[in-house]
Amino acid sequence: MKYLFLFVITCCAFAKAYAQDISPQTATVDFKTIDASLSLDFDSKSVLGSIETTFTILQNVDQVVMDGVAMKVVDKTPSITVTATDTTIVLKGKFKAGTTYKAQFDYQVKPSQAAYFVNNNGKEEFWTQGQGKYTSHWLPSIDDMNDKIVFDLKVAGHNSKTIIANGKGNRVFKDYGALFSSFDMQQPISSYLVALVAGDYAMKSETASSGVTLEYYYRPEDSLKVETTYKHSKEIFDFLKTTIGVPFPFQDYKQVPVKDFLYAGMENASLTVFSDSFMVDEIGFTDRNYVNVNAHELAHQWFGDLVTETKSEHHWLHEGFATYYALLAEREIFGDDYFYFKLFETAEQLRELSDMGEGQRLVAAGGSSLTYYQKGAWAVHILREQVGAGAFDTAVRNYLTKYAYKNVTTDLFMAEVAAVTSVDLTAFKKNWLYQTAFQAEEALASLKENTFMQQYFQLQSGRAVALSSKFTALMNAIATNNDYLGAEAIYQLSQESINATLPAYKRAMETENVFIRQAIASSLETVPEALVLEFYELLSDRSYVTREQAMIKLWVYHQQRNDPTSQRKVLNLMDNQMGFADGNIRTLWLALSLATPQYKPEASLARYKELISYTAPSQPYQLRENAFNYIRQLGSYEEESLHNLIEASVHHVWRFRESARKLLDNELKNPKIAAMLINIKSDLSEQEIAYLKRIKAL
Repeated sequence: MKYLFLFVITCCAFAKAYAQDISPQTATVDFKTIDASLSLDFDSKSVLGSIETTFTILQNVDQVVMDGVAMKVVDKTPSITVTATDTTIVLKGKFKAGTTYKAQFDYQVKPSQAAYFVNNNGKEEFWTQGQGKYTSHWLPSIDDMNDKIVFDLKVAGHNSKTIIANGKGNRVFKDYGALFSSFDMQQPISSYLVALVAGDYAMKSETASSGVTLEYYYRPEDSLKVETTYKHSKEIFDFLKTTIGVPFPFQDYKQVPVKDFLYAGMENASLTVFSDSFMVDEIGFTDRNYVNVNAHELAHQWFGDLVTETKSEHHWLHEGFATYYALLAEREIFGDDYFYFKLFETAEQLRELSDMGEGQRLVAAGGSSLTYYQKGAWAVHILREQVGAGAFDTAVRNYLTKYAYKNVTTDLFMAEVAAVTSVDLTAFKKNWLYQTAFQAEEALASLKENTFMQQYFQLQSGRAVALSSKFTALMNAIATNNDYLGAEAIYQLSQESINATLPAYKRAMETENVFIRQAIASSLETVPEALVLEFYELLSDRSYVTREQAMIKLWVYHQQRNDPTSQRKVLNLMDNQMGFADGNIRTLWLALSLATPQYKPEASLARYKELISYTAPSQPYQLRENAFNYIRQLGSYEEESLHNLIEASVHHVWRFRESARKLLDNELKNPKIAAMLINIKSDLSEQEIAYLKRIKAL
């Protein structure tokens, strides 16, 4: 295995977004189709559309309801009255059981969530995120995931943008050269799986072994990152289709990166939307590649999109299966050691949570992502081992085929397993589905079946052992050149005297293993004098994480020795490197260069302005967050960066928003910053002013 992720969270969206129960309306009406002709108004940040929907009445009623939040509607159906409330669109008429009706209306909405108009370096983009029951914020639909509908979208009038949505796409020029993009879905899906993206995108494609077209979207400026980012995509698709044993559920499959996405990725039916932070070059691939998210969201096309839970207590049927099948796909790419070590890491997280008395039942509403994703994956793994891979795979095929485009419960899945095995599943259900405690002993026993994990546990058991008694074992672990054994040896060495461990560090550097060397850069708090030359070598390792660690530690090493000349040498070596999409190397470099006495003083103002520019709303939020933190450390907030920090405090990405709010709260304690706020008040938006008033800063 040569690739390890810095991001181990591969969630498509937080499980709590699914907290909903079956709507009683499903007993009276079944919505069949929703055809939407849409236009995006980037100036007003509004969606305008014309809707045609068909629905079959199951019981005699006088009205049926669609979900639509804060929408203005215009009725276009003579026999049906269409009106809107704050959260719904009401269709009134004399509806008779067994009859199918058609309704038409126009609507306009300025979405408060679920649909985002973003500025990407001066270019306008639009994307949606509907998981849970949020699609109704931009598209009249049915929030209840138990009502599966065929959605066909048409988007008009955006000649300068690429439009991407669920289903087979077609671009046609009509009157006056206007471009219409239409998308034919054919298969019914839950409303939360509808997606629409608009932006400046190019596309490359290839064909899976089964004949399905795979489309990889990217911005033109990221053309050199396409091959690296989408590496293994066809391999993953072919593996999952073969392993699952059920044809891909939709006509084609698209993947598109977007700016400031809420999560790592989202498995919209036939269209995965993912964070553009995963667009990486060959060096970035080492630590932050898209492979896990890619495999996870693709697995969801079967587990979640084709077969969908009835309600949130069965959410592990989505996330546990997607997490486990993604691991199986990664096993094909990165090997057995990777597969078992990832299982071990999540088992440790789950065991720790369980030991604190915070474990959760797998089949229950309101679970954490760790429960649904990781505990769910472990449950799938243990079940597959207990009944055997052959029986398990047969049960999965039967389950997906029997309930295709329908909704399911845990009992329905377990019934399919019981039908193909004589194994008593009582204990499994009790211990893995309905027990809050994580079954750590059973998980450990499973891991110990693997030879590599036996070696790892043996090495790990020496953490409390004196160096003299384990030094040979640590040297042998390094000599294996195994990512995990070598890194574990380094972490144990970091707790010992450098004089006693120097030969081991020298040996580790000679392996040229990127993760063993990364462990050296990360675990040593300071640079030992005997390893200064080796740390200079790490500045050019094939890992942006390693380079960042080596740069800051060498800079501090020379600062402690009052050696600005050598500090400037480090900065010269690391100039013009951006690192990941969050600018981890460049933003750190700018901060260090501004803190280094007499480092190119003629360009210091330009460097300061560059750092400030990375706080702008047009930049990715991950880059902005780094820039804000370094400006804070430098103590150099001014009006532009302060304004940008205030804007960040009302950003749609909650993790970034909360981080910005903490920074802002701290900065406003400074009288100079508080006075600066008065100067920029007239430039603030209504939303920004409202927030400042809420925290009593204005």
